[in-house]
Amino acid sequence: MLRYLLDTFWNEDVWLPPNTTWEDIKPGPDKVVVYNDHRHLLYPIPLAFVLIALRHLIENYWFAPFGKSLGIKNTRSKKAPIIPKLEAAYQECSKIKHKQFFSREQICALAKHLDMTERQVERWWRLRRSQDKPSTLVKFCENAWRCIFYLYSFSYGVFILWDKEWLWDIDQCYIGYPHQGVTSDIWWYYMISSAFYWSLTFSQFWDVRRKDFWQMFVHHLATIALLSFSWVCNLHRIGTLVLLLHDCADIFLEAAKAAKYANYQKFCDVIFTIFTVLWIVTRLGIYPFFIIWSTSIRAPMLLPMFAAYYIFNSLLCLLLCLHMVWTWLILQVAYKAINAGKMEGDIRSSSSDVSDSSPQSNHSTPNRVNNKKDK
Repeated sequence: MLRYLLDTFWNEDVWLPPNTTWEDIKPGPDKVVVYNDHRHLLYPIPLAFVLIALRHLIENYWFAPFGKSLGIKNTRSKKAPIIPKLEAAYQECSKIKHKQFFSREQICALAKHLDMTERQVERWWRLRRSQDKPSTLVKFCENAWRCIFYLYSFSYGVFILWDKEWLWDIDQCYIGYPHQGVTSDIWWYYMISSAFYWSLTFSQFWDVRRKDFWQMFVHHLATIALLSFSWVCNLHRIGTLVLLLHDCADIFLEAAKAAKYANYQKFCDVIFTIFTVLWIVTRLGIYPFFIIWSTSIRAPMLLPMFAAYYIFNSLLCLLLCLHMVWTWLILQVAYKAINAGKMEGDIRSSSSDVSDSSPQSNHSTPNRVNNKKDK
C-alpha cells in the first residue's frame, strides 16, 4: 500500500515533462550533468535550527550591544498586579481574538464581580497588554538580523548568477530543460535560502507578533513549496531569479524599521523611500512582467507543459497576490508619511503592537507603530 501511494504521488506524468522519467534525471556519476537530488530537500530543516542558533548568538552578542550604544532601551512596561480572574479573562480574549482587549460587557461584569471600578479594570487591562509587548531592543535585533541575512543572500545571489546565462536571457531557464545541471554554488544558494524560510516559519511563533501573522505564514510556506517544487522538477534556474528579485527590496525594508527603532528618523525616511521605489519596481514591475510573463507565456512555447509546472506557476501567482496586498499597506504608510512629514506607522503590516487606547475606543482605528510583515 505504501509503495502504491508513493508511486501514485511521484507519478512521472505529473512531475516531469512528457517522455521523461525519474531515471533520466536521477543523479549519478554516469550522467552528463549533475541533476538535483530530491532527498537534499531535507537538509534545510536541520540547517534552519543552525540559523536560529546563529541568529540568537548574533542578536545577543552583536546587535543588542550595538542597539544599546544607539540608545535603544530594553525596558518593558510596568507589570500589572496579579488578579487571577482578570488574568483568566485576558488569556481567553487572547486565544479567541489573537489580540488583547475586553468588551464593554466584560468590563462591566468584571468590575461588578471583583468590586472594582470600570476605570480600574481598564487601567489593569492596559498595563497587562503592554506587559506582553516586546521591548524596542528586541524588535531592533530581529530586524537587524533579517537585514543582514537579506544583504548576504542578495550579494551572494548576484555574485554566483553574474556569469550565468539565464540571468541575462531568461529563455535559458527553459532551453534544454530538464537536462540542466546544478552547480555547487546554486546548491548552497537553494539550501541556505530554504533553511532561512524554514527558520522564519518556526521562529514566527515566538517572534514579535504581527497583524499579518497568517499572511506571513502563508508567504513562508508558499516560498518553501516554491523552492521545493522547483528543485524536484529541476526548475532551479527560474527559482534563483525569483530569490534574487525578492531579496533586493527586503534589505531596505528591514533597515528602515531598524532605523525607526533607533530614532534615526531622517535616515529611516530615506531608506523607506528607496524601499518603496524598489518594492514597486521589483514586485509589481519586474516580477509580473518578466518572471511570471516568462513562466506563463514563454515557457509553453519552449517546452511541453506538465501538471507540476502549473502548480509551480500557481505558487508564483500566489506570491504576486501577496505582493499586491502588501503594496497597498506600504502605500498607506507612504501616504501618511508624506502628510506627517516622516515615516510613521507599520511597514507591510498594519501593526506589530496594539494601540494603547482604552476599551471604549474604536478597535478598528489604525495603530501607529513601526513594524512589518515579511516578507
